[in-house]
Amino acid sequence: MTETVDFVIAGGGHNSLITAAYLARAGYSCVVLDARSIPGGGAASEELLDPGYRFDSCSTGHTLIQANPLLADDELRLLADYGLVYDMPDPIAHVVLPDGSPFTSWLDLDRTVEQFARYSRTDAETYRRMIEDYGAISGLVRDASFTPPGYGTPLPTALEQHPRGGRWLRRRLMTAADVIDREFENEHVKAYLAWQAFQTAQPIDGGGTGMLAISIQAGRQKRSWTIPRGGSGALTDALVRCLDDLGVTVVCDTTVTELVLEGGSCVGVRTADGETYCAREGVVSTIHVRHLTEMAPREAWDDDWLFGISTYDLGLSAFAIYLETDAPPVFETEGVSQAAVSAGTVGWLRDVVQYGRDLKDGRFVTEVPWLLVATPTLVDPSRAPEGHHTVKLLSMQQPDPPEGTSWEEAKEEHAQRQLAHIRRIVPNLAEEHVVGRLVKSPRDIERGNRHMVDGSFHGGERGIAQIGGLRPAPRWGQHRTPIPGLYQTGATTHPGGSITGAPGRNAARVILDDRGSSLAEVIASRPRAVAR
Repeated sequence: MTETVDFVIAGGGHNSLITAAYLARAGYSCVVLDARSIPGGGAASEELLDPGYRFDSCSTGHTLIQANPLLADDELRLLADYGLVYDMPDPIAHVVLPDGSPFTSWLDLDRTVEQFARYSRTDAETYRRMIEDYGAISGLVRDASFTPPGYGTPLPTALEQHPRGGRWLRRRLMTAADVIDREFENEHVKAYLAWQAFQTAQPIDGGGTGMLAISIQAGRQKRSWTIPRGGSGALTDALVRCLDDLGVTVVCDTTVTELVLEGGSCVGVRTADGETYCAREGVVSTIHVRHLTEMAPREAWDDDWLFGISTYDLGLSAFAIYLETDAPPVFETEGVSQAAVSAGTVGWLRDVVQYGRDLKDGRFVTEVPWLLVATPTLVDPSRAPEGHHTVKLLSMQQPDPPEGTSWEEAKEEHAQRQLAHIRRIVPNLAEEHVVGRLVKSPRDIERGNRHMVDGSFHGGERGIAQIGGLRPAPRWGQHRTPIPGLYQTGATTHPGGSITGAPGRNAARVILDDRGSSLAEVIASRPRAVAR
């Protein structure tokens, strides 16, 4: 069978769904093809074990996308018309430090400052000042994220022109570890901030990570670890309902294997089941660039693209434990009992730095220097049977098991180490409270979603060599590719992974611009009827 539409969207992650929605709003016919049985990519909620327990199989927090005009201005009416609702849990985080001390952050800034003051009054004052400093330039960071490279004012220029931006010019090129170590004095405070800075799964001693020392915490201080009611997949569900109203079909269990080229241009795709989908206007891909490059002859790509993909850093790989429990995970430390949607444990600053170095050096890390414990059912009981909870333990690990072992053996041993670690402070996660358990190695994660190469869920490292116009390859950061008619969006493009919707909206802006239209015009106009 051959189907012809204006745009073929290869990949059904949240960014490609967003691109498709804006293109459909402009009157273009689209079809979305996804290899998985459900759309959404990393924005998915699934019954991984037993019926009634809906896990966020990848992403849980949707803090960053709140600043996207997609939601901030509700451009596609996902909030108004399509049932998308967000919760802002409080506290925003609860972390147990290496010596067993607790650290809790709250939406109330004064209350969070008090927590800093428990360990250092100087650091409490520094924290308040840095939150204010970052708030002064956060709009510039937001604009840079939600603007395609080459459009608008580059972030370094914007910071240079801002009266309070000078120090951030330096900080953004520093390492997060150095910024934390320089600005704060207390080891407990440094450990907590290191836990937050590592949330993007990027080694905190990498150049260009400096803003992570405060930006993650600042975003959560404002909006908490924002989560969609019903699960991370609620964003996908709202987008699919919107696309359905716009006449866009989403086809799952359909793997794109080849780009169709005519006269050097991309005019469609072929799938594993032998079907061809033709595109009058173009193809939009969220296929990982490593795989995408293999779908066309080498001569179809230019040297900069091939160099960029051959040197593309995949980023750190993830290790996940999913638990169904009959009790909430309550952290018991120093006479403090605290539960939080976003919680975890962390080593000292130097331990988190070493964690990233060990992973980069290919060492299998058996210690637990950083751990995220996510329990969204604390504020959203709809995700589990009454009185029960879904708990996800997330850490980073090597993509392959230790030499001489298999992942089937190694992942159970590693899971037991992590569970023993957390059960010392969270007795409610004892075995008698666990109804069901699933452990995913990096290779399991990759098998579940081919975009997550090596089990890396952020689409690639976001150091200074892979940001802005350098992502995914030099000269090809504007969502165009060397093949005319082929566009790229998703986590391998600016500004990278996490649930931001930025690559999807940015790609739509570029594609519409190439066709003499504009995103602003499309948003201002009424949706056009599209024939199915």
